[in-house]
Amino acid sequence: MSKGLDYTALTLVIIGAINWGLIGFFRLDLVNMLFGNMTWISRIIYALVGLSGLYLLSLYGRVTELGGERQ
Repeated sequence: MSKGLDYTALTLVIIGAINWGLIGFFRLDLVNMLFGNMTWISRIIYALVGLSGLYLLSLYGRVTELGGERQ
């Protein structure tokens, strides 16, 4: 797997987590505010965040590979 893809997916998931935090604490949906309520752009953003989360599930199997084995 590509390191660039890992960082891109991680960045998208962090953006999604921040958006959910804003929704939970302040009832402010930043994606909705910037791109509109379920416009095609906002749907693409939500889909990319969701796909990134699914992709990062593979990180569980690669944790030791990424961090190196400590002895």
